[in-house]
Amino acid sequence: MTEVRPIPEDYPRVTPYLHVDGAADAIAFYTQVLGATERARMGEPDGRIGHAELSIGDSIIMLADEFPDLDVRGPRHFGGTPVSLHVYVEDVDAVFAAALAAGARELRALSDEFYGDRIGSFEDPWGHKWHIASHVEDVSPEEMERRAANQRQQQS
Repeated sequence: MTEVRPIPEDYPRVTPYLHVDGAADAIAFYTQVLGATERARMGEPDGRIGHAELSIGDSIIMLADEFPDLDVRGPRHFGGTPVSLHVYVEDVDAVFAAALAAGARELRALSDEFYGDRIGSFEDPWGHKWHIASHVEDVSPEEMERRAANQRQQQS
């Protein structure tokens, strides 16, 4: 008898699970904008998606349509979300432009940050917040602290 692994081999320990009003459209958005690959999709008789899994690089995102009768709702139902997802991509400028062209709303414009990332933030059409970044510079801990102190000083 084979041993069942408590953590499946092809899954990370932490996996975000998104609830959206329009999961099929969200899958298309994440595929187009973030280069996601669909791993699984379980449809419901009424056409909603009960469960889907997407791969983005070595990460997984699970998602499903809203099911109000089960109290499963997306962020728009609650007036937004305090949670955000951070994704490293090869070309942050291209991905950010694609997100905005596909209906995302810019939350923070792209900028080069003191810690070595070029980063921007957007809200997708279903209310989820994303930070998209490309690492553009390796910064030592000492240099990062010096830059952070300079930034704090400039802001005060």
